[in-house]
This record gives sequence, C-alpha cells and structure tokens, in this order.
Amino acid sequence: MTQTCPSGASVAEAEAFLDAHPEIEAIDIVLHDSNGIGRGKIIRRHELVSIYKSGRHIPISILGLDICGEDVHETGLIWDQGDGDLRAWPIPGTLKPLHNTTPPRAEVFLSLYELDGRPMTSDPRHALQRQVDAFAAKGLKPAGAFELEFFLLDNERDADGKVRPARDVLDGRKSSGKTEVYSVDHLHGMLPLFSDIYAGAEKAGIKAETMISEYAPGQYELTLHYREDVMQAADDLVRLKRIVRQQARAHGVTACFMAKPIEDYAGSGMHFHVSLQDDAGNNVFAEKEGEGWTDTILHAIGGLRATMGESMLVFAPHLNSWRRFANQSYAPVSTAWGVNNRSVALRIPEGDVKARRIEHRPSGVDANPYLIGATVLAGILHGIENRIDPGPETTGNAYDEDPAGPPIPRDWRSAIDMAVNSDFLKSALGEDMHRTFTAVRQAEYDRVARTISNVDYDLYLYTI
Repeated sequence: MTQTCPSGASVAEAEAFLDAHPEIEAIDIVLHDSNGIGRGKIIRRHELVSIYKSGRHIPISILGLDICGEDVHETGLIWDQGDGDLRAWPIPGTLKPLHNTTPPRAEVFLSLYELDGRPMTSDPRHALQRQVDAFAAKGLKPAGAFELEFFLLDNERDADGKVRPARDVLDGRKSSGKTEVYSVDHLHGMLPLFSDIYAGAEKAGIKAETMISEYAPGQYELTLHYREDVMQAADDLVRLKRIVRQQARAHGVTACFMAKPIEDYAGSGMHFHVSLQDDAGNNVFAEKEGEGWTDTILHAIGGLRATMGESMLVFAPHLNSWRRFANQSYAPVSTAWGVNNRSVALRIPEGDVKARRIEHRPSGVDANPYLIGATVLAGILHGIENRIDPGPETTGNAYDEDPAGPPIPRDWRSAIDMAVNSDFLKSALGEDMHRTFTAVRQAEYDRVARTISNVDYDLYLYTI
C-alpha cells in the first residue's frame, strides 16, 4: 500500500539515489532512541523504494529501550501498547552512501509516526521539531552546530582493566601518555584514520572542519560547520559519531564516546553553538556596532540559566556523565555565563558580530543531540518570552567564584529527581518524550545501583 509520506520524503529521491549509486548493495535504516543510539535494520537494495512508498513497520518498543537495548516497561511503550507496530518513514535528505564498506552500503535516517501519520511523540526528532516549530511561529529560525569530542583507545585494556590511549595507526607507535593538547605533530600518527573520517563525512554531506588534539591522552575534537537548520546540525552529530566509530574500528582502534573514560583527565563534551535568525536571515543575537549585548541574547541566557538545573539530566544522562564535572576540568559546575571564558556554562565566543551565538557547554558527548537541541531551544524561548535577566557576567574563574543563579544538581540521582518533577522539561520535550526519557534513566539508575563494582571490593572487602 502506498501512503503519503508524512516526513516529506519522496520516491523520486530513492530512485535517483539508486541510479546514481549502482554499487550500493544494502542500506542501514536508522532510528534514534532516547539514548541517541541508532536502532533499525539493514535492508537490501531492492527494498529501499518500498520504504519511501509505504514506510516500514517497526515495533513501538524500539523507543522504550535502555542503554543496553532492553525493554523499560515504565515507559508505557511495551506491553501497555501491546508492543504493536508503528510506521517509520525516511527523513528527506538523509539517504547517504557510507565510506569504506564492503560490500558498499548506504544509510538513511528514519522517524516514527502513528499509523495515521501523526508524529510518534516519544521520538527525539519530533521533540526537537516541536521547538523549531515554536520559533517558526515567532518568525525565528534556530541555527547551530555541535562540537564532537572523543577518545581513540586501544582495543585491549591494561593489566588493571583500565582503558588506554590507542597506538598510532600510522606506524603502531605507543601513545606518550601525555596530554599533548593542541599538538599538531601528535595528530600525524592518526592521519590515515582521520583521512577516512573526513572522506566519510564528505560522502555524507557533512562539513567536518578542524581536528584538534584535546586535553587528555588519546582525546580529539572535531568541529562541524554551522548549519542554518538546527535539525541538520543534530543529524550531522549523530551521523559523524557513527562515521568515527566505524572508521576507528576499520583501523584497529576503539572510538570512545563516554563522557569520562579516564579518571585523571578531562572528559568529552558536546558543546552546542546556537543562534537565531529572523525571516530576513539576520542574526537576532548580533548587537549593533558600538552597542552592548542585545536584550534577545541576554534574555536567552537568562532562560538557559533558569532552566539548567531541571534540564541537567538531558545534558548528563548517565552515571559516567557526572564524573566529567569537576573543578578546573573544562566542564561547568554552575550556571555561570561569560564572554570568551571557558570556565562558564554559557559562553559568548569572541568573533565577528555577524556570527554572534551562545556556546552551551554542559552537555557530554554521551548525550542525545536531538534532546539537547529541544531543551536548549525551549530554555532560550522561555527566557525571551519572560524577559529573564541573566544576572552578572562572570569575568574571572567560574570554578572559584560562587555566581548568583539557580543551582544545578551535583549528582545523577538528584538530576533524575529534578527532571521527573520538572514542568519545564515536560513542556520542552513533550509529555510522552519526557516520560520515556526519565523512565529509561530511572531504569538505568536502578541497574547501576544494584551492581557491585570493583570499587566496592577495593574499598570494603578487607576493611569493613
């Protein structure tokens, strides 16, 4: 049965792709859950057009899975719904060839819809789209880009079970074990891998830009080109993570997207740069020459500060996420804001006034960019609509100062409690997405809480 595709994808797009890529034998069809994990199937070439014509039935429970891919019944998406099928549809413009695959494959992103074509509101893409639509109703369009930080690790752990930086893929040279921040020479040992990452990004239509040796052994950062469509910015991030993971594996190393894989060094963030454009394409955050900050950008920061505490579970969803927050770690520990200051949570970068934006710094690389986008945009809109004063700018070290402003939770349990009870977060994500997300986080907390770790034995086995 042929239906009108509610996502706007066309059969012509699929047919043109197949004509242009006769080498493609299979396609990964990928739907992203509340964890940001891509789930789906690998279909054969001849099946692609039918998905554009009629969608693909997928169990509703796929959006109610925990980080391990197990059902979380409290989401209400499993037996409460009879684990019935809904219909997934391809997203226009997301059908792309994959680099360095044998046999040659492609991938396409999906979004889940009710059988009658209404958006399935526990799908993270729809949560972000709701906020984009809210700005559109005000004649504004969010634009942005995410930064991708990650570690390249050895496939084998050390004698103590700890992860360790990968050897250079160029010649097998062992990592120095030093931070090597911003070292250009240090990057050379991974150039064959980086070349494949850039090639994969180019095939996917992603404008991957600067590669940096970051603030820990084996840690790197890859910046992405600013997008006028914030949904495309989120798509870029999840797709690039997949590219990095695949190409690292092809070169015999592990790409790690944990927020804090190595205890003595900085963790990996997912900084989100965001601005707003009016109908004429003007950046409404940009101040006029010789004048101070616009009310719009100040109120946006005020809204982000006011809502940050109850939103922290979106930015730091897992237990390991909370290990990233520590003084002098380049991860914020308050809601402070400032200009050209990397100790704050909300930074206005220096640069051309036409590119004026807010850099939102709390999120770890383990977070879901669609939910980050939805939550940050909702916070900005909350601040603008209510003309929230952001309070004083932090001009020094935000780790040493105690800036006035709403507190943020200090641990995972507190963040879960705040998120569950947050009316703001229910509005930002939508009630269904909020219920799904918080239920999955609670189930993950329960799993961790009942697990006896090596730390327990190290501290207590022979001493209590």
